[in-house]
Amino acid sequence: MNATELPDVLAQPSVITPQAGHAVLLDITRAGKRLVAVGERGVVLLSDDNGIGWRQVQVPVSTTLTAVQFVDPQHGWAVGHSGVVLHTLDAGQSWTLQLDGRRAALLELEEAQKAVGAPGATDEVQHRLLAAKQLVADGADKPFLTLSFSDAQHGIVVGAYGLAMRTEDGGKTWHSWMGHIPNARSLHLYALAGSAEVFYIAGEQGLLLRSLDSGRHFEQLDGPYDGTYFSLAIQDDGALLIGGLRGKAFRSRDQGDTFEALTNPIPVSLGAAPRVGHQTLWVNQAGSVLHGADDSLVLQPLATPEGSHWIDLVSAPDGSLVGVGFTGVSRASMPNVSALSTIPAQAALE
Repeated sequence: MNATELPDVLAQPSVITPQAGHAVLLDITRAGKRLVAVGERGVVLLSDDNGIGWRQVQVPVSTTLTAVQFVDPQHGWAVGHSGVVLHTLDAGQSWTLQLDGRRAALLELEEAQKAVGAPGATDEVQHRLLAAKQLVADGADKPFLTLSFSDAQHGIVVGAYGLAMRTEDGGKTWHSWMGHIPNARSLHLYALAGSAEVFYIAGEQGLLLRSLDSGRHFEQLDGPYDGTYFSLAIQDDGALLIGGLRGKAFRSRDQGDTFEALTNPIPVSLGAAPRVGHQTLWVNQAGSVLHGADDSLVLQPLATPEGSHWIDLVSAPDGSLVGVGFTGVSRASMPNVSALSTIPAQAALE
């Protein structure tokens, strides 16, 4: 996509189409009893019957949405390409644009200029200013890849090339957080996870960061792997789980100071790591799903609907698993996680 096309995707609302249920969908979550899925070209789908029937709602942009989160049944955010941040106050029925890549670049330039003007500015700060000017020149071409809101006011969104923004008022205002994250090489940031005051970011080339003050300041950790991480999860007991390239997965019970390796029988890169009950379900880039109990060091494969090729999944109110991927939405009944029986996917739009 070239720069002349970018204003169109930011100004053009998503197109309502009966084929939206079969679009490429990248993330799914719950808003109370409602399921909300997002994907390419600004597609947002809602289901109020455990993922059997779906309806599309319009959003003010037509750029791809990569991630979605709700902090309660009404308040949610979605992020995506072109530096987009969308917000809903009514369980996903309507959405407003809170931030885009052009505004995000200007926010980073403003912060970089302040840093250069501060006493004792270093060469690293000068490099930040040059990078910020390039960010503005590039336009809205960089995506946000994930987000983490702790409540209806406080959230962080991160993405490609170290892009990071923070809000403390529900997205009414945003601040560049790139200067608070030690990422001198502007590596891509793929995953966020937090529990109380402890917060983690993971990304390219083994980048693993920790905050002990709810995301206000970060330090780099000496992680267990030099490859890229794509997923983070927090167990009920506060232990950190990370997954990434070649199916590598690790657990830390001391806030990232030390790690133990998890055994994964499928050496395919791990993407999403949703929590279901008292365990983590890992979705790899082949569309397979594995599960691991919080007290186990072994991941085990689960059966999924044939041809589903899931990218992410969620547990529906009726206990079934609902997944999204390259072919839209599909469901799997879940009498228990160790023995999934599958049912045909039904993604008929209302």
